[in-house]
Amino acid sequence: MNSKTKLTVVLVCLMLLLSGCGSSSVLHTSAGSEQIMESSRVPWDYRIQQATVGDLVGSDMTLLPDNELLPNDGNYATGDTIWILQFMDAELTTDESQKNEIRLSTWSPLKSYPDQGSAEKDLAELKVAVTTEVGLVGVYKTEYNGDTRNFAVLELPTGNRVKQPVDDERYEQLKNVQKVAVVLEEVHDFADYDLTYAKFRGWANP
Repeated sequence: MNSKTKLTVVLVCLMLLLSGCGSSSVLHTSAGSEQIMESSRVPWDYRIQQATVGDLVGSDMTLLPDNELLPNDGNYATGDTIWILQFMDAELTTDESQKNEIRLSTWSPLKSYPDQGSAEKDLAELKVAVTTEVGLVGVYKTEYNGDTRNFAVLELPTGNRVKQPVDDERYEQLKNVQKVAVVLEEVHDFADYDLTYAKFRGWANP
């Protein structure tokens, strides 16, 4: 191999190395700019509704007026008035800064009852009010057109953060604390009771 050929080979190898380095750098920058998102599905809400049994379809029944289909576990007849437990879940997406985006599902029938009292008994176990202490991330003020507003950011037991408006008196109370007593509503999953989602429902102290 003559000197000219050797020089050509060296130049080609050098160009390949530089090209590889450039690609690696671009990929690294792209990966670093990606935002990390975490998504989960959580129980969101329950309610009870009165309904009328419509057509019977095999072991199922339709519910009037919306013609939703539900197993006929109570052996109801067409025209019977019953009570339905409905549920709604949510897709909760949290980004690196703990900001939440929530997408709610539609209401869906879950279980039927012959009377309202039986339905309300189950509902009371699925939506539970509790008083507890949660972490206080901090408080801050905003000003717009001369008006000042105060906010408190709380971290709930499920890990999600919520922002709540507060008056001047509570703002002063919360400025130097890390924990605060609140009232939460714990929504339990019907199929997996240990799976819960907590919603802020008020301050435990005036």
